[in-house]
Amino acid sequence: MKIVRYTPIFKSQWDEFVNGSKNGTFLHFRDYMDYHSNRFDDFSLMCINDKNNLIAVLPANKCGDTVYSHQGLTYGGWITSIKGVTATTMLEIWTLMNSFLKENKIKRFIYKPAPHIYHRYPAEEDLYAIFRNGGQILSTLISTTLPLDDTRLHFNENARRGMKNAINNEVEVKQSCCFEQFWSVLELMLKEQYNTLPVHSLEEIELLHSRFPKNIKLYIATHNDNVVAGTVIFFTETVAHAQYIAASPSGKALKALPLVFDYIINNECGNCRYFDFGTSNENGGMFLNEGLITQKCGMGGRGIAYNTFELSDI
Repeated sequence: MKIVRYTPIFKSQWDEFVNGSKNGTFLHFRDYMDYHSNRFDDFSLMCINDKNNLIAVLPANKCGDTVYSHQGLTYGGWITSIKGVTATTMLEIWTLMNSFLKENKIKRFIYKPAPHIYHRYPAEEDLYAIFRNGGQILSTLISTTLPLDDTRLHFNENARRGMKNAINNEVEVKQSCCFEQFWSVLELMLKEQYNTLPVHSLEEIELLHSRFPKNIKLYIATHNDNVVAGTVIFFTETVAHAQYIAASPSGKALKALPLVFDYIINNECGNCRYFDFGTSNENGGMFLNEGLITQKCGMGGRGIAYNTFELSDI
């Protein structure tokens, strides 16, 4: 086997491999990864076996003497083939990767694997490999996830009461392409509550939606023709993930968000196994927004960890 760096000449091969992998999602297609290529020094890797077959790819970028997998993605890690990668193979890949990183004067590796809910087929051989190589957990974020095939946890009384309030006030929920209206609500909320901005600009989310219209969708709640709440959902084969959630002051008063999520969960998730409300942390997981996670748990979700690992002294 050998490790090689990705270059654009491999784009079609990369995308075809991700599409048939155990754990790749649309976030790992090059048209998604490369929309912000000007911000990152790409250091993506490819593992090719002795039969010249691609068996694993690693979305990654480099900053100084550190490689990240990948700073521009929610999750990444080694994306592997179903037949070609076992635990034994992954240990071999990791050994080759370590040698490759050393040859390129890399001293630190930050690894951000996809949580198991995104796997189409079990794919946690990398977790074993990083353990065997001395990796340590750098941060843990807690997300709130609802298994769509298990209805033991319904919306609690507060969420149901909120839905009833929104319905009584004639709040309407629908899919929309009006990202500009929702972004105004989102930016104001993030500015007031966290003094920050969305990770994606309006222009970027509109670009990504145009490239992946089946995967990136906006759902809004309107009242008197005004957007009062909404969410941007990233759909993978297994997960409907709430990438952004926002409500205006009037949307909060109307309790519009539970109605939005009820609509999506019951009408839009198709064959997805999970609905993921997203993380509720700051400061690398050291701060838990208890009010936010309580609202998400009130809609039936429970915890999934998004771990980041560090491998130092390579």
